[in-house]
Amino acid sequence: MSVENNKGRIAIVTGAGTGIGRAAALALLADGWSVTLAGRRLEPLEQVAEESGAGARAFAVPTDVANAQSVQALFAAAVERFGRVDLLFNNAGVGNPPGPFEDWTPEQWRGVVDINLSGMFFCIQQAFRTMKAQTPRGGRIINNGSISATAPRPNSAAYTATKHAVEGLTKTASLDGRKYDIAVGQIDVGNAMTELAARMAKGVPQANGELAIEPLMDVKIVGQSVLYMANLPLEANVLFHTVMATKMPFVGRG
Repeated sequence: MSVENNKGRIAIVTGAGTGIGRAAALALLADGWSVTLAGRRLEPLEQVAEESGAGARAFAVPTDVANAQSVQALFAAAVERFGRVDLLFNNAGVGNPPGPFEDWTPEQWRGVVDINLSGMFFCIQQAFRTMKAQTPRGGRIINNGSISATAPRPNSAAYTATKHAVEGLTKTASLDGRKYDIAVGQIDVGNAMTELAARMAKGVPQANGELAIEPLMDVKIVGQSVLYMANLPLEANVLFHTVMATKMPFVGRG
């Protein structure tokens, strides 16, 4: 089934059922995009689709980004439904296992790497395959890097390592995408109000060993940032975009 939308722009958003992915998907749908909503659980995806009021422009596809075959099926479903893919918001991710890293099992480490790094790669790979073959050729990929791609928090080895790696993926994909008219950029988010960041309001460990409550910003602001990047013409690219709670301890010494 092919569905026409009012602006002819087609997006895939991973991790679309909650948090930043949900905010981005709702912003894109409100702007007239057709969006394939990807995530491990169908129910939250369907809730986002219903909330958007976008009707057939919102399409829920349960997906495990850590599984390359699942990602391939996601892109095939999106193309079958909408005809092409103009945007991938490569957003799905998980946080660290609990406790100090010296106590983690190999399976806990791999669980983060499989989603945050391998999952990102599988989605970029499939986006390239799709975007370079379609007519008109090309598209845009926005990776969710997090400000942990720049600076770590205490006890964040797995998350920080994968997000540093995402920065490398962004740079190389941006370079490799030029010949296919694929623009690749990254959004680094600091302290948006989501389930993942809610603990900031209760106090989190700082580099000096103290616990401190950190400011948070509305996650809808991140959705608008993704929308801005998404709506650029392909001749322009935001390679790195940082959006953060203004007073959070990140720049300098806090």
